[in-house]
Amino acid sequence: MSDIDAGHSAPLPPSETQQEYFEKRQLKQGAVGWLLLVGLGVAYVISGDFAGWNFGLAQGGWGGMFIATVVVAIMYLCMCLSMSEMSTMLPTAGGGYSFARTAFGPFGGYLTGTAILIEYAIAPAAIACFIGAYCESLFGVGGWIIYLICYLVFMGIHLKGAGEALKIMFVITAIAAVALFVFIISMIPHFNSANLFNIAVSDKAGASTFLPFGYMGIWAAVPYAIWFFLAVEGVPLAAEEAKNPTKSLPRGLIGSMLILASFALLILFLGAGAAGADLLKDSGAPLVDALVAVYGQNTWLASFVNFVGLAGLIASFFSIIYAYSRQIFALSRAGYLPTSLSLTNKNKAPYLAIIIPGIIGFLLSLTGEGDLLILMAVFGATISYVLMMLSHIKLRMSRPDMHRPYKTPGGIVTSSIALVLAAIAVVAGFLVDPKVWFMAAGIYVAFIAYFVFYSRHKLVKGTPEEEFENIRKAEQEL
Repeated sequence: MSDIDAGHSAPLPPSETQQEYFEKRQLKQGAVGWLLLVGLGVAYVISGDFAGWNFGLAQGGWGGMFIATVVVAIMYLCMCLSMSEMSTMLPTAGGGYSFARTAFGPFGGYLTGTAILIEYAIAPAAIACFIGAYCESLFGVGGWIIYLICYLVFMGIHLKGAGEALKIMFVITAIAAVALFVFIISMIPHFNSANLFNIAVSDKAGASTFLPFGYMGIWAAVPYAIWFFLAVEGVPLAAEEAKNPTKSLPRGLIGSMLILASFALLILFLGAGAAGADLLKDSGAPLVDALVAVYGQNTWLASFVNFVGLAGLIASFFSIIYAYSRQIFALSRAGYLPTSLSLTNKNKAPYLAIIIPGIIGFLLSLTGEGDLLILMAVFGATISYVLMMLSHIKLRMSRPDMHRPYKTPGGIVTSSIALVLAAIAVVAGFLVDPKVWFMAAGIYVAFIAYFVFYSRHKLVKGTPEEEFENIRKAEQEL
């Protein structure tokens, strides 16, 4: 193990014992059952059904977006099966960071945790832009004032505690799901397969009515296909607050993934098939615009889906605040980030881990560039997927006897499929917009430099992740 990987555990402040340190950094245990975890997984992602995915039509046409969505769905399913195993082995609030730290040591854990953090800190800013677009369509008011209200209100609810926040989130998600069902049913009578292929054919290699932007369009559509599923992997972040995590975490991951895949394919077929792919490819509120195109202006259907569609965007915005706060909590508690970020209030909510990224996210949302913010979030996500799947393979090979309450069907073959597809997805973001890709990479490099030059000397002893690491080292010595 290298010096960078090893790090150094820092002593606690003289006035604070290890017990006192962790007492100030406790989450509310047993607050979340498996049904809430399914709801959490769907809530993380459901905004992707209401806006964002359609930009993939502008990159690959309907055919390119369809192929990209199927491939990405396979990647996520394989990844969720692999993460289900690791989450029952290592049920801590760190999620993917914990898996990678156990497999590759502190530096591997930090690389994964900060990639996830980039994803979760930037995704709400993109969603805020879409909420603004829906509000402007519905009320005539959008922009920064809507972004600010979103951050203030929903950060405030999270400060009240996880159990209360996730129950509210579950209700909002259920309402959003109703809106999707209404949209799907209302599109069925107007479906026409010709509408899927009404984007003008370009002169690029392999271009056709099915692939109007050629073969490369499939690759370019991948980041927006990921938006259909982005952040479902955050379910294990609730491990320390889950009831019976060895059973509830796999149910939450796999159950939510199956629901999301069904919604994604139905919306992609029926939305574009009824309203036309060309109409939706640049829309800020594609479901509303589809309904207006089919049923006309000022219909109750368009108003209903627009109004209730806000619930879907809010559900994802709301739940990803939970995700980024738990990721920061775990990294801070371990000393990777300033330890003050993992302090919890009387409701056992990590208040600074909720507030500070919220301020940063609000400032990012002021750009109004939802599609570009998606690319930045996807950069962090895909890097973390590569590292998490490598962790699964490494743990299967180096620690075959470790207790696994749930085992991934197909073993390392399943995680290897997800690994290869995730590596392809990393490159896909570069193809869409190299400038944005390099901006995200620059943020990642800054995080890495912070660890190399500072925080690796400040790691805290006694965290759950370090205990797993100590067990690993002891087993190697034996």
